[in-house]
Amino acid sequence: MTQYDELTEFLLRLGDSALIQAQRLCEWTGRAPAIEEEMGMMNVGLDLVGQARNWYEYAAERINDGTDADVLAFRRDERAFRNLLLVEQPNGDFAVTMTKQFFYDAWQFHLLTILKDAKDERISAIATKSLKEVIYHLRRSSQWVERLGDGTDESHQRMEKAIDTVWRFTVELVEKNAAEVALAESGDIPSLAELPEQWLATVNEVFAKATLTVPDAPSTFYLSARTGMHTEHLGILLAEMQFLQRAYPDASW
Repeated sequence: MTQYDELTEFLLRLGDSALIQAQRLCEWTGRAPAIEEEMGMMNVGLDLVGQARNWYEYAAERINDGTDADVLAFRRDERAFRNLLLVEQPNGDFAVTMTKQFFYDAWQFHLLTILKDAKDERISAIATKSLKEVIYHLRRSSQWVERLGDGTDESHQRMEKAIDTVWRFTVELVEKNAAEVALAESGDIPSLAELPEQWLATVNEVFAKATLTVPDAPSTFYLSARTGMHTEHLGILLAEMQFLQRAYPDASW
């Protein structure tokens, strides 16, 4: 498995997370509870694909071996992906999907807010552009969490169950990471030391409005997307997402 420098791995983590979350949202095509929500999820998904391309293009330039954004998206195996474990989890019902989306949006919002002040002009530019989209994403998913959590008895129960289903995967959103600390110390990115607290503050604020309970801090477990150790769900997702490129490599239309 190819190892890249820490900054390239960081860029891949951002690109992979956006791409896999987009793929999960696209799985709702034709299955959403309302046409408006299908359009909303597809629009968010398209935003995330665009963000993924931007991170991939910068990573490809750093790799500098002929790799491009499409190769990074469609020719890497499961163990080479660095996306958050959270985003690869199955959609479940609408409550699970919106809970996942909210957790991811809150993390992205605070991360991009920090990264827009990066000294690296490329990172700053991508973060600044992406943040404009993520502000809307977070507003939308927050509103759904509040609407479902403080809605009917059934919607509240489904939200509590959804939180129980995916909460353990939020451990990657709050863990301090040595590689990111090193990148901050070298000046490649701003410090992310406050990101976990900022993410949790947003979760607490929205959950309070939604009358939902914030679980205890998640525990670290043996899987880690940073080292390519994913859940069983990513391989199935990639098999579908990458099929055409792998069946007809370098095809053009």
